Order: sequence, then structure tokens, then C-alpha cells
Amino acid sequence: MSANTSMAQTQSYAVTRSSTEEAAAIRRTLIGVALLFLGLFLVIPLVTVFARALEGGFAKYWEAISEPDARSAIRLTCITAAIAVPLNTLFGLAASWAIAKFDFRGKGLLLSLIDLPFSVSPVISGMLFVLLFGAQGFFGPWLEAHNLQIIFNVPGIILATVFVTFPYVARELIPSMQAQGTDAEEAALILGASGWKTLWRVTLPNVKWGLLYGIILCNARAMGEFGAVSVVSGHIRGMTNTMPLHVEALYNGYQSAAAFAVASLLALLALTTLIIKIALEARIAKD
Repeated sequence: MSANTSMAQTQSYAVTRSSTEEAAAIRRTLIGVALLFLGLFLVIPLVTVFARALEGGFAKYWEAISEPDARSAIRLTCITAAIAVPLNTLFGLAASWAIAKFDFRGKGLLLSLIDLPFSVSPVISGMLFVLLFGAQGFFGPWLEAHNLQIIFNVPGIILATVFVTFPYVARELIPSMQAQGTDAEEAALILGASGWKTLWRVTLPNVKWGLLYGIILCNARAMGEFGAVSVVSGHIRGMTNTMPLHVEALYNGYQSAAAFAVASLLALLALTTLIIKIALEARIAKD
């Protein structure tokens, strides 16, 4: 009996050890594949962008990012983000609070509409604004009669950017507010707090990290948006070219060094966004 027990234990140990070694091998293989993909499709392209941007020296790099068309593109990109992100933040707060805290008719439809920019191609989004506000569009004659220009102008770029980026803040806040529940808000209202004070003192402090995370993602997408903006901008250098459009114009004009110099600014934005994202996730985990 003792010998049988000992043999069974030995076999069990061998099986366990084999399974552990197999799991470790699978884990190492998966990590290796992930690192390989990151190296091939993320690290090497980023290093290449910065290397090409600086291959002519810092003087050439500075000249490329400080010439008038580049400064105009940088300024327009910042203006667009400065308008689109606050608007989407307000929408995200309102939509997420309504969806997470209240039951109403059309709630499912609202959720579907929030996800619409994720499923529609940005180019199609730009075309929709052309059909609405272009010279031959639905509002075109009225806009022309009042000497207003939306398409091929800054307002069209802002509208297209707002449309493409509006899900980001809402989609980050909805799960946070749903997880938070309604007990704290109901207690605050019973104690006499107004709706706005409940929002500022109870709701927002509990979802602040999700809100910041959504704002960061929204800002990064707003500055890097190409498809929808390309359709509505008209590609007017020095006037309606954002940074991504300016990179395309430079590259198509065989000014690759200047194109990579401006592209490196967008890459720096992506890296900064990643660093802030990691820091926020660490802070959320700590809380």
C-alpha cells in the first residue's frame, strides 16, 4: 500500500511538473511573440521617425517645424483640439450621467449613437459634413446667402473633429458611473444638496481618473485625426492644413525630412499620451 501511494505521488509530481514547465514555455512564447510584434510595428517605426527627422541635424529639424506653414498647421491643430476636447468633455459628462443614473426611453439608442463614430469610417464622416454644409449641400444655399463658409474652413475641421472624437470621454465615464451606483447621490440629495453640487462634490470626485483618461485619449485623437479632416479641409496650405495634413503635403512634395520632422511632433504627442495613461492607470490601481 505504501509503495503504491509513493508511486502515485511520484506520478502526480511528474505530471504537475510537466504541466508547469509547459505553461511556462507557453507563457514565454506568448511574451516573445508580443514583444516581437511591438518591436516590429511600434518601436522600430517610432525610432525610424525620430532618426529621419534628425538626420539633417537639429538646425534643419528646427527649420522644418518653425517655417510658416508648419507653425500654421501646429496652431490650427491646437485650436481644433482646444475647442473639440472641452465640447466632448461636456457631452461625455452629460451623456454618461444620464445613461448611468437614470432610466429613460431611448437609452439604448443613445448608447448606439455614441458608438457610431467607432463604426463609421472617418472619411465617410467627413463626406456627411460636405453633404450637409457644402456648396451643394442641404444647408449650402442658406450658408452662402449669409456669407458663411463651413466646409474648406476652420469650422468644418472643428465639426469633423468633434464628431470623430465625441465617444471617448463618454465611453470612459459610463462604466465608472455605473459601477459607482446611485446611493451616494441619493444620500446627498436627501441631505439637501442641489443637483449641481451633487455632481461636483459626489459624482465627479469618484470618476475623476476615468474623466482624465477620456480627456487624454480624446485630445490625442483630435490632434492626430486625418480622414474626416482631410475631406472637409480643402488642403489649403497655411490655412486649413492640420499637422497630419501638413505631413502628407510635405511627403507628397518629396520633402521627406521636413515631413518626418513634423511627424515626430505627433509621435511625441503619442508617447506623452502613453506615459500619462500609464501614470493614471498606476494611480487608479493604487486608489
